[in-house]
Amino acid sequence: MRPSQVVIHVGTPPERSPRSSSDFEEIQYPINQSPSWATRSAREEELPLHYMSEETARRRVLRGPSGNGVHHEPSQTSEKEYEIYDDEGKDVYAKMKDMRSPLGSGRLRRPPPPPPTTVSEFIQQNLEHIPPIVYTLLSCWTRFHRIGHAPLVIWDEAHFGKFGSFYLKRQFYFDVHPPLGKMLVALAGLLSGYDGHFDFTSGAAYPENVPTTGMVHGCGAWDELEGVPLGGDHGVARVKWVGMFVTALVGLYTIEDLWEKFGDLRMSKREQLRHWGARITCLITLPLLLYMAFFKIHFMILNHSGPDDAKMSSLFQANLVGNTFSQNPLEIAIGSKITLKNMGWAGGLLHSHVQTYPVGSSQQQVTCYHYKDENNDWVLVPRWDEAPYDPDGPIRFLADGDVVRFQHVATKRNLHSHPIPAPVSKLNTEVSGYGDDKIGDYQDYWVVEVVDDLRRGSKTHVDKIHSLTTRLRLRHQASGCYLRAGNEILPQWGFKQIEVSCDKENNPSDIYTYWNVETHINDRLPPGNAQFYKTSFVRDFWHLNVAMMTTNNALIPDPDKEDILASKPLDWPFLRLGLRMCGWGANQAKFYLLGTPVIWWGSTLSLFVAVAALGIYLLRKQRKYVDMEPREWDHMIYVVPFLIMGRVTYLHHYLPTLYFAVLTSAHVLDHFVFTTRRLTERTKWIVFGVVVFSIVATFWWFRGVAFGIDGSINDHWGLKWRSDWNIYEE
Repeated sequence: MRPSQVVIHVGTPPERSPRSSSDFEEIQYPINQSPSWATRSAREEELPLHYMSEETARRRVLRGPSGNGVHHEPSQTSEKEYEIYDDEGKDVYAKMKDMRSPLGSGRLRRPPPPPPTTVSEFIQQNLEHIPPIVYTLLSCWTRFHRIGHAPLVIWDEAHFGKFGSFYLKRQFYFDVHPPLGKMLVALAGLLSGYDGHFDFTSGAAYPENVPTTGMVHGCGAWDELEGVPLGGDHGVARVKWVGMFVTALVGLYTIEDLWEKFGDLRMSKREQLRHWGARITCLITLPLLLYMAFFKIHFMILNHSGPDDAKMSSLFQANLVGNTFSQNPLEIAIGSKITLKNMGWAGGLLHSHVQTYPVGSSQQQVTCYHYKDENNDWVLVPRWDEAPYDPDGPIRFLADGDVVRFQHVATKRNLHSHPIPAPVSKLNTEVSGYGDDKIGDYQDYWVVEVVDDLRRGSKTHVDKIHSLTTRLRLRHQASGCYLRAGNEILPQWGFKQIEVSCDKENNPSDIYTYWNVETHINDRLPPGNAQFYKTSFVRDFWHLNVAMMTTNNALIPDPDKEDILASKPLDWPFLRLGLRMCGWGANQAKFYLLGTPVIWWGSTLSLFVAVAALGIYLLRKQRKYVDMEPREWDHMIYVVPFLIMGRVTYLHHYLPTLYFAVLTSAHVLDHFVFTTRRLTERTKWIVFGVVVFSIVATFWWFRGVAFGIDGSINDHWGLKWRSDWNIYEE
């Protein structure tokens, strides 16, 4: 017997939506029995439909734990108002600083608005672009207005103009800054028709054949293009090393970003490697290659011998046009007149002069000097217990292990050492000039030890010592110390030259104990061959950069002299000192380096406010309050290194830091005034107007210090706002 059929009524199903798709199996619930989690709130927005412009696109449905769902009426306006852009999650891992959006399919972007039909619509749509354009035009006017008013060489024009001349004459020079800035000066001069034959003496009048206006316009145009990649933080680093500080700031942000990505477990290892590779390539490799490329161009242009050849290695100098090193006799012999070049980075030439040490032995000073003169010449002579050198006798070539004397050509003193502490490096012994060609002792003896040869290889392949390529160490026979010239600078009594001492420690890897024969004169020997003297770009590049750093650090203030132009880093934020950039006579235009006081003092005040607010907000952050991000610390990246820098500093060293201080002041105003809800719009506009008026009015009041002040300076009253400013004649 068949049982009767049981029918269960669960309600009438709703109408099938035209947007439903047969791709999904859906079990319908009665509308009056829908669970609470499936009930749609009135405030809930419908999920957007991405890339579904066809009419039959399926609609996403809210689903419960059982996989069931319900249909709701589609929104009639969400798709018609605007089409939403979806990047398919490509930017889902981007660092979101200001808003921590929930993870989804990607960031949503509105399409661009329709083209403007009126001027007001155009202004409203481009409001964020108009102020930068106005500021750029105003900055062009302030840079170029009366640019050729003073036909005199002013301040750093004496340096950079001279360096530009060296490029046009293709003569090698040395400077403590990277070459890009000077190459741009030379390019501006070349395009302006300058021939490079003006020495740019400070305060000298420009001749008519020097197109100063065109050259300065070229440099100003570069300043205006600092927004392009070549002129960004890496570009600044190719002009001055101070640009490295902002590069370090970018590096810190990059490290933070990579650290966050490293902790993101949702990111694949492949994606991690892509992020690392992109940043290493774009932030390290490419900038470094560009930096090296400008030095390569620098070497290619400056291929003629110039006044600063001695700053570079002997092999580099031998490859300069006009240098005679390649004609030196190749093999060194007793009786040869030579110069000894220290092979340490930025090493100089072994030098002596008639002045004596004021301490120690009081004998003749022996130093290292970076310029060529007759006091660098020495003669190789036999020991005292050997027969004197006979210019007509057999030639005796110098070899590894030979014991010789070095006699100074100009004063006849012998290179000498004794157990007396050196004047600066007290752990080493003093090296001096002692006796003459008749008087001396056993402490004049030096043992020649071959290290290697840059062309022939290890010392086992060196039978005779060659000029330029053979690397030597000179050991004092009596005490066993080694002749050394590091980067220790003698006081003023030593003319700020490099100290030469005798190092008691035998450190074979100490490059500052390495020497090579640079100049070699011996009429009895044939000239050398230029093919023996080849150098490498990488070595020359490294040598020059170390020499730049060493020389820059040696620019220390003299405690015995008062430099009215120099200033201290703590003076800069408060604008305590200005700087006279030229002569102060009544018959010439006068320029005074001084910042706009309202900007400098206002930005300094904002730094204190920002740091104080940051401290308070950090405490509030412990209670999960989010008030402000600590961007004010960017300023410290630039100013802190100057606080520990020993070299002489001037007011213009603060200018890169000033940009961060100004940004901080704008951020403080925006945080406390323009984005707060406690102030009305009218009050905000009043504050904005007061700030702008104060800046413009102060700049206009001090415009003469930038555009040039004619006549007697005392006739222009109201410029001395601080007693330390030396604007007026006393």
